Amino acid sequence: MAYDEVLAQRLHDLLDAEPGLSTRAMFGGLGFMLDGHMAVAAGSGGSLMVRVDPVDGDAWSDGTSVRPMEMRGRTMNGWLLVDGPELADDARLRLWVGRGVAFVRSLPPKE
Repeated sequence: MAYDEVLAQRLHDLLDAEPGLSTRAMFGGLGFMLDGHMAVAAGSGGSLMVRVDPVDGDAWSDGTSVRPMEMRGRTMNGWLLVDGPELADDARLRLWVGRGVAFVRSLPPKE
């Protein structure tokens, strides 16, 4: 299944002014990279993948709208899958995008 194009456009609207922004198709989604690190991605089925500090991710997960991301049956440490009511409101989407941006900005840029 392809990524949600409406969500991808909302992400573009939030991130277009970020320095070092690029996008890349991957894992059936559209990843938004900042200085080489993926911060968020529009996933298939309308979900948002968010890169977070693993410690924060555990605290932010509610098990329903926000849960650890799994790929091929394995939990991806430091990644959350966000959907449903968490993405319906622009302010909530901005919060999650901001969390992904804040984490990748704490990392050294990739060459």
